[in-house]
Amino acid sequence: MKPTTQFIGLSESAKTLRNLVATMANSNATVMITGESGTGKELLARLLHDQSDRCGANFVPINCAAIPKDLLESELFGHRKGSFTGAVADRIGRFELAHGGTIFLDEIGDMSLDMQVKLLRVLQERTVDPIGGTRQVQVDVRVIAATHRDLDTEIESGRFREDLYYRLNVLPMVTPALRERNTDVPELLTFFAKKCAAFGKQPITFKPDFLTALQKYPWPGNVRELSNLVDRFSTLYAGQELDLRAIPPTLLPKGLISAQAELQAQSPLLAKLEMTPPPEVLAESAMQNQPEPEENEIESIIMLAQGMPHLPPEGLSLKERMAQIERSIIEQALERNSGNVSRTAKLLNLQRTTLIEKINKYELRSA
Repeated sequence: MKPTTQFIGLSESAKTLRNLVATMANSNATVMITGESGTGKELLARLLHDQSDRCGANFVPINCAAIPKDLLESELFGHRKGSFTGAVADRIGRFELAHGGTIFLDEIGDMSLDMQVKLLRVLQERTVDPIGGTRQVQVDVRVIAATHRDLDTEIESGRFREDLYYRLNVLPMVTPALRERNTDVPELLTFFAKKCAAFGKQPITFKPDFLTALQKYPWPGNVRELSNLVDRFSTLYAGQELDLRAIPPTLLPKGLISAQAELQAQSPLLAKLEMTPPPEVLAESAMQNQPEPEENEIESIIMLAQGMPHLPPEGLSLKERMAQIERSIIEQALERNSGNVSRTAKLLNLQRTTLIEKINKYELRSA
């Protein structure tokens, strides 16, 4: 099975990571991926799974920091019906779901100490104990863990178990920050511009001065920040070549605003970018530019002869037209019954109080 993801970049660090993935993919040893947030740790985990012999089974990710510690055990190992309040049915844990495949434990450094003990036992025994269960469940999974924390510091402070660290850190990988491989920025921009291009539009491009500024920018949010920025510009300036001087400062990261000011001081802006209108504005504009169709007079006469209202080319207010019809019918019913409200209400199958409200609403006269 071919990998569905890729690690973009021509830098030495990007090439090294791709080589490591190819080397480690078919091993069953546990992998520990460390690096700053947004550097592509889950992407590497998916690549390891996609290029392994386990690619036909599930890749199951779980963010250990996003799930309350009281629920994490149930998420990982499952539970049996009635084992605690709210356990209305059996639940299969993530380890069982990943049987034969790969489980990705993201932000492992945020896991509580008591859960670390239980995880260590699972890694040693290759069995899980569902909450409330009476028997252990064998699991065959490849474990990949990741964290943005410095685990050596966490171990020294007593927040992470040293024995679990050594159990997880069999095959280590480190994802570099984007500022450490800024030569990959142009290729990443091109990749995400193609990915984010609007339907029927060319990908956005960047003028040389803008590209230089983007390579010098430190990218504190790493590749995730770059991807979000390209998505923003692709939505607002679809298909255009972007000039840093023409971008409103509110749409730029703070670190690029000073670069924009320097560039504006060196050379004045010659042309402004046109912001892409939202789809509903484009649709409305297209309708306004179309010539109005000629009214079909024969159709109109036939409709009127049959007592059916004809829709004019310019349209109408349905609410107002329905109110006109209702007023006319009530007025005719009142005339037929000489203004008697009770008989009129019976004729129209209305409550008497409802009819009185409508008479007052339309300022009609009644006996």
